[in-house]
Amino acid sequence: MGTRAETIAHLLDALDALPLAARKMFGEYAFYLDGKVVALICDDQLFLKPTAGALAALPDCPTGHPYPGAKLHLLVTDALDDPAPVVAALRAIAADLPAPKPKKPKA
Repeated sequence: MGTRAETIAHLLDALDALPLAARKMFGEYAFYLDGKVVALICDDQLFLKPTAGALAALPDCPTGHPYPGAKLHLLVTDALDDPAPVVAALRAIAADLPAPKPKKPKA
């Protein structure tokens, strides 16, 4: 089905407390924070990486697979009514993930 650009705009607006960057990937999107992939948006649904910090920030959040064959992620549904816990979870995910590897220069 693919994610609509309106969904990305709505999510970025709801989570405007963070400097999130959205990149289109295979018809879906990824949210980046501090150069790290912290969330996937697939079929107009927000999936967060299930790090320890995210699980602590959103303890009762349901889980789901963003795409067939993917590991379980936190599926954010009605939590955007109050975005503060989602913002905290995204910050925790960025803190929990390792720094991105530097890209090798092209020859």
